[in-house]
Amino acid sequence: MKVLHAVTLHTPTHDFGGPTRVALNLSRGLRARGVQAAVVALGDGFDGPLPREVDGVPARLYQARHVLPRFEVSGITSPALLADARRLVRSADVVHVHLMRDLVTLPLALIALRCGRPLVLQTHGMIDPTEKRVAQLVDVLGLRRVLKRADAVLHLTERERDDTRAVVAPEPMAPAYRLVNGVQPQPIKSPRTDGDPAAPTVLYVARVQERKRPQDFVAAVPTVLARYPDARFVLAGPDTGALAGDMLALARRLGVGHAVEYVGALDHADVLKRLRSADVYVLPSVVEPFAVSVLEAMSVGLPVVVTGTGGLAPDVAAAGAGRVVDSRPDADNGELVGRAILELLEPAANRAASRAAWELVRDEFTVDGVVETLHGIYERVIAEH
Repeated sequence: MKVLHAVTLHTPTHDFGGPTRVALNLSRGLRARGVQAAVVALGDGFDGPLPREVDGVPARLYQARHVLPRFEVSGITSPALLADARRLVRSADVVHVHLMRDLVTLPLALIALRCGRPLVLQTHGMIDPTEKRVAQLVDVLGLRRVLKRADAVLHLTERERDDTRAVVAPEPMAPAYRLVNGVQPQPIKSPRTDGDPAAPTVLYVARVQERKRPQDFVAAVPTVLARYPDARFVLAGPDTGALAGDMLALARRLGVGHAVEYVGALDHADVLKRLRSADVYVLPSVVEPFAVSVLEAMSVGLPVVVTGTGGLAPDVAAAGAGRVVDSRPDADNGELVGRAILELLEPAANRAASRAAWELVRDEFTVDGVVETLHGIYERVIAEH
């Protein structure tokens, strides 16, 4: 079986985050099962030639052209990719498109329909009803067509499935299947211990952008420092929202600038190293469909603080893998986040949440389990196409 994964963008600093990581994880897992999986995407930010392999996965990358800069990632494309699209699509038994309203994945999905190839769409929570006029035009020009005519549409949560269906309503959407995100199992880290002399480290690893509420991470610092004056707060991830400077300025205004460090974007090995050396992971996003970064934190046994609007919140709460706090986009949530961090810095709570987080990923969210489900979907799609 030959599978082509199409995703919008890959950069050295992983600016596009979750969808690209998911595409690579799935492709690597499929290849381990003997499936010929590859990735096609735009590449940007590389000093030399674009790589032909990413994380062990064959990759066909095309230099990104910023034709509509005001739309950021939705406004990039490549004439060379579009010229090669029909050949790329026809070389695959299944075309798996990580779909968004853009000039890369949507054209590839439309071309797969025209070429009669089995088409699987995965929306990553990025497709829902909108009042934006340009997005509505994109829906009319092609998005609704691919959502109705695909062989399968994958969703992370029931909410995502319902939101995607609402885009094509009242007409029916293609068959829907649930596929969660998964990560590689990791050895469990050492939790905090009674009398631990090391300064506590609290970590945020995600894109620094408004939707992920890094300001709530920074605003939590005074609450934590009141009990742990030597605690360190590390903010990591690509600054796609141009907010990193604002976050450091906020820390200085709060009088805690000495405790907050921004380390920029990290490669995957460095992400895992940071996760293993931290005591609590925090992602206070307003909306987070199914954060890979939270799964990776839990995969090493790092307790997490997430918001109730995230797709993983029910799993975290049920397993005791961390703390779930309210998400109030119009309010300062720093004290809520800070109190949750303090609870998880208590050694007994940290040990319990660490073990629960590690077991949750091991039992429910490994790449192998996700890939097995996905392979079954592919086989069904090919048989029924």
